[in-house]
Amino acid sequence: MEDMISWMREGGQVGIFDATNSTSKRRNMLMKMAEGNCKIIFLETLCTDRSIIERNIRLKIQQSPDYAEERDFEAGLEDFKSRLANYEKVYEPVEEGSYIKMIDMASGQGGQIQVNNISGYLPGRIVFFLVNTHLTPRPILLTRHGQSRDNVRGRIGGDPVISEAGELYSKKLANFVEKRLKSERTASIWTSTLQRTILTASPIVGFPKIQWRALDEINAGVCDGMTYEEIKKNMPEEYESRKKDKLRYRYPRGESYLDVIQRLEPVIIELERQRSPVVVISHQAVLRALYAYFADRPLKEIPHIEMPLHTIIEIQMGVTGVQEKRYKLMD
Repeated sequence: MEDMISWMREGGQVGIFDATNSTSKRRNMLMKMAEGNCKIIFLETLCTDRSIIERNIRLKIQQSPDYAEERDFEAGLEDFKSRLANYEKVYEPVEEGSYIKMIDMASGQGGQIQVNNISGYLPGRIVFFLVNTHLTPRPILLTRHGQSRDNVRGRIGGDPVISEAGELYSKKLANFVEKRLKSERTASIWTSTLQRTILTASPIVGFPKIQWRALDEINAGVCDGMTYEEIKKNMPEEYESRKKDKLRYRYPRGESYLDVIQRLEPVIIELERQRSPVVVISHQAVLRALYAYFADRPLKEIPHIEMPLHTIIEIQMGVTGVQEKRYKLMD
C-alpha cells in the first residue's frame, strides 16, 4: 500500500490494490493511509451461485501459482475451501467510504451494481467499465484490410481501394470467417469508414457489418498521401521528430498514437461488452493500440508492434485471461 501511495504521488492515476481487506477495521486503516494522497474506492464482488463458485475454485487450483506444487487436486480443493471458510468467519460487508458492489454479475444473466459516494470523471469511467465487462469466453479477430494500392506505392493515409492481392485476401478472409464462425450466427464484422476496410469485408456474408469512424487509420494531416521518403526529403524536422518519439509525435494537423488510443476508448468498451465474436477489420496504428490493450503490452511498445498484412490475430477472451493465435492467410 505504501508503494502504491508513493507511485500515486509520482503521478499515477489509477492503482489496483489486490488484497482481501475483508474487515471494516482493515478498510478503515487503508482509508487513513490514503488521506491526502489519493481517493479509495472499494470494489466488492458478491456471488450467490454455488456452481460458479465451485467452477472458479477449480480454475484457481488448476492455474494459481499457490497450487503449482500441489499434485493432488482434491487436497488442493480441500485446502482452498478451508481458506475460504476462515475468510467467511471474519468477513464484514463493505459499508464504509466509496464503494462499488457487483452482485451476481458473473452469470451473464443481469445481476446488480450498487454504487456509493462515487463522483468525478475517473471514478465514473471505472463504474461504466465495470458495468460493461464480463467473463463470457468469446474470440475477437483482428486483421488489417487487404493490401491497398497505396500500400504498393508506399504512401500513407488516403482512402485508396484495395489491390489485386488485397482482393484475393478479402476472399480468403471470407472463407476463414465462414469456417471459424459458422456456429456463431450472432457474430459481427466491424470496419472503419475507409473503403479499403469496407472492400475487404464485402465478400463476408451472413453477419451484420458496423462501420466505426473511431477505427479509421491515424490521421497523417499534411503528410497524408506522402511516402516516408518524401517526408524525409521535404520535411526533415518532422521526419526526425517522428523517429525520436513515435508514440507522442503528432503529424501537423493530424494525430499522434496517443490521440488514436484516446479515440478508441468507446470501441474497447463495446468490445468488452460483446458476448459474441467480433471481427475487426482496421488499420495498422489502430490495431496496434487495440492489440496492446488486450495483450497488456506497455504504452511505449505500441508504435512498434508487428501488425503484418494478410494475417488474422485471434484473441480469446475468457475466465483464464487472454490467449492468442495468429493465422497467416497469404505472404
